[in-house]
Formats: sequence, structure tokens, C-alpha cells
Amino acid sequence: MLTDRQLLILQLLTDDYIRSAEPIGSRTISKREDVTFSSATIRNELADLEEMGFLEKTHSSSGRIPSEKGYRFYVDHLLSPSTLSGEDVESIKRLFTEKLYEVEKVIQESAKILSEMTNYTSIILGPEMFETRLKHLQIIPLSNGTAVVIFVTNTGHVENQTISIPEQVDRSELEKIINILNERLKNVSLIELRSKLFEEIADVLKAHIKNYQHVLTMLNESFSATKNEKVFYGGKTNILSQPEFRDVDKVRMLLNAIEQEELVYQLVRAQAPGIEVKIGQENHLQEVKNCSIITASYSISGKHMGSIAMLGPTRMEYRRVISLLDFISKDLTKLLTERYQSR
Repeated sequence: MLTDRQLLILQLLTDDYIRSAEPIGSRTISKREDVTFSSATIRNELADLEEMGFLEKTHSSSGRIPSEKGYRFYVDHLLSPSTLSGEDVESIKRLFTEKLYEVEKVIQESAKILSEMTNYTSIILGPEMFETRLKHLQIIPLSNGTAVVIFVTNTGHVENQTISIPEQVDRSELEKIINILNERLKNVSLIELRSKLFEEIADVLKAHIKNYQHVLTMLNESFSATKNEKVFYGGKTNILSQPEFRDVDKVRMLLNAIEQEELVYQLVRAQAPGIEVKIGQENHLQEVKNCSIITASYSISGKHMGSIAMLGPTRMEYRRVISLLDFISKDLTKLLTERYQSR
């Protein structure tokens, strides 16, 4: 159990280190107006905090920095709520009141604005496929035996795919096929399209379409290619501006890791509602062992839809990032719920 004095010193040191990125010594802390302890007393407390594992001493300085254990204690017990500035609130509100944006555009702009506000890397997982439903489908034939299939979802996402049209499929029947699909598949989740195709649509096609087996093959190819969550990034290279990442090899490993979508899903997919903070080794991935990742979820009518995350050094400005993620995730949830209910 830490004493009140140790709690104060740990908080002040962590706050100062987050701002300066320089190891903090007892003299720096003693100069603060809100500190009445002597440098000697502070040195003793710093030594005790280091012995307990909350602080680390750097090789190049007599000052100390928080350890991962120290950051974890700081996040869990010492952070107080942060009030966003009027400028921050106005920027976010402006984003979510822009009626012309499709949902995907809002998510892209959210990633961009978060990275600009924090100078960290933002990563947003788009709406998950099992909750994303088909609103409308169109098949547009091209001149070379191919067609473009356009999927429009309830979240505003538009996806285009090019497929081959089998020679046995009569193009004059495409409109009839489209009508059948839109009638039977509207509001079906993307992940269920293929099963719906063979369980229900096949019999209808058999009754109304010649060479329906070839149509099934064509549609199965298209439905198999529908994607899961999309990953949206903001400020991918912002990490280069952080003094902890002057090592080129370290940066290369990190940037390569966040290019791999499967790894990104593991890192930033929210496990539960609310804010989650993973510090350093808690991320269980070598490439991000020197980073912290703060994640928030967004939802539609109470159903989890995706995740918003900020990736930065362990010396992250936790208070501000947590406040931003909390604010923007709630506004995104509100926007998605309103648009979902209006469809």
C-alpha cells in the first residue's frame, strides 16, 4: 500500500514525464508549488517507489521514469477525469453533424481527427460483418463477360466487386435475378448471405431462372468475397515523431505489424464495452511491447459494432486520449443508432 506522499510523487512524476519525455529527478519535483517535501525526502521516496517496481532509472540520467507497473497503477488509480477543450468538442461535433457523410466516411474522418488531436496513430475497426446487413444489391454487366456487383449495407458502406458472368447465364434475366435477391436478402447480415443463398434463394431461382445452377455459382463467388471489418487508420507515421521511436528497426517492426489486419484485429478489437487500456507487454505482441493501446467500442442499439483505438508510446497522454475516445465513441454510437433506426 502506497502512502499519500508516495501517491502524490508517483502522479507528479508520471504527469511530468508524459509532458517532457525526460527522466524526472527529485529536484524537478521539489520545485513545484504544490510540493512541500524536501529534495532529500523526495529522493528517498523515489528510491522506495523504484524498489517496489513503480519507477525505473535510466542509464543516462539520475532521473527516473514510470515502469509499466507504474503506468498501470497511474491509469487505474491516479487518473482524474479530463474536460475536453471547446475547440476539441466543436471539431468532433462538426464531424458528426455533417449529414452528407456516409457512415464509412464518418469513420475515416474520425480516425483522421483523432490522430491530428493527439499526434498518435488511430485505428478504427469498421462495423463487424455479423451486424452489417444488406440494404440493396445491384449487378451491372460489362462488355467483356464480366459484371460489377454493388453491395450497399445498412451502415452506409458501399462495396464493389467484379465477377465473371458464365456464358450459360442469359443477361436478359439479370434484372429478374436482382429483384429476387433484393426481395429475399434485404436486411440479411453479410455473414449469412451464402447460407441464405443455398437454403432459400436456390429454390426460387430454380423456379424462375434458366441455368440457375450457373447463377448460383456466380452469386456464391460474389458472396464469398464480401469482407469482414475494414480497418481505418489515421496518422500511421505519427509514431516517428515520438522520441522513444528513434530506432529505425523498432519503428519498421511496428509499422509492419499494424499493416497486418489479422494482428490489428487481435490488438484493438474491444473485448467489452467501455475504455480498455493495454500497456507495453500487456499487448502480447513483441512489435508493440513499447506501446500503449487504448480502445473504446461503439455500438448500434446496444449491439457491439466495432472498435476505436489509439496507439502511442507507453508515455501516452492517457487522460486526454481516454476522454477523446469516450466522447467520440459515444457520438459515433449515437449517429449509427439514429441512422440504423431510420432505415
